[in-house]
Amino acid sequence: MHAFDVLGDPVRRRILELLASGERSAGDVGSTVQAEFGITQSAVSQHLKVLRSNGFVQVRPEGTRRVYAVVPDPLQEIDAWLDHFRRFWEPHLDALSTELARGKRERRLQEEEDHDRPQL
Repeated sequence: MHAFDVLGDPVRRRILELLASGERSAGDVGSTVQAEFGITQSAVSQHLKVLRSNGFVQVRPEGTRRVYAVVPDPLQEIDAWLDHFRRFWEPHLDALSTELARGKRERRLQEEEDHDRPQL
């Protein structure tokens, strides 16, 4: 399965978001995803299986629990592929950053003027 097919599913993206903050048990992931998406534990398990079989997560036993963690390599490969396309949005983000800074500067100067103006 292609990486974008794996990540194309909102449930799998959410699972990765949950795991991005650190390892989590299958039960913890399952209860969160079940509540948010209204799916069964079996469906969550299938999504975890897809993520695991495609190398996005790894699992390790911890007593009776199964603990999942993100594997960064596939995400780094996607990031490298996206690098070819960043030129389409980075200039716009840079321009937005410049405009935001300009607006902050203008507000600060206006506040200084207002503060320095004598009160009547």
